[in-house]
Amino acid sequence: MWVKNKGGMKMEKKYRDFIGDILSASGEKDNYQGKGKGQPLSKRYVEKDIFQNFQEKAKEAGYLPAWLQLQKEISALIDDAKTQEDVDVINEKVRKYNRICPPPMQKMRVFLDELDRAKKQWG
Repeated sequence: MWVKNKGGMKMEKKYRDFIGDILSASGEKDNYQGKGKGQPLSKRYVEKDIFQNFQEKAKEAGYLPAWLQLQKEISALIDDAKTQEDVDVINEKVRKYNRICPPPMQKMRVFLDELDRAKKQWG
């Protein structure tokens, strides 16, 4: 949009305020109490790095990484395992677990004759 000022014609920057448009359409634009100011950050928040803050918020929200979910599933399957077919299913999940977990957390395959040892390892 061109506007005239003392120095001649000047291009005025126009931007879209999508949130403002939504608030205006709902009639809430002037009812917003924050007036652009958020709550101050806690001292604990500023002392941590981004990853530590993410971990804390994820834990509060009940988020569990896929490899930990799979670890719990494998542990439950080992408790119920009775046949070689059960062990084969478990070992497929162990392979998947080892692909997605951090390298120090990788574990060995499970064998039918060593289920007691596997229960201790996975439990």
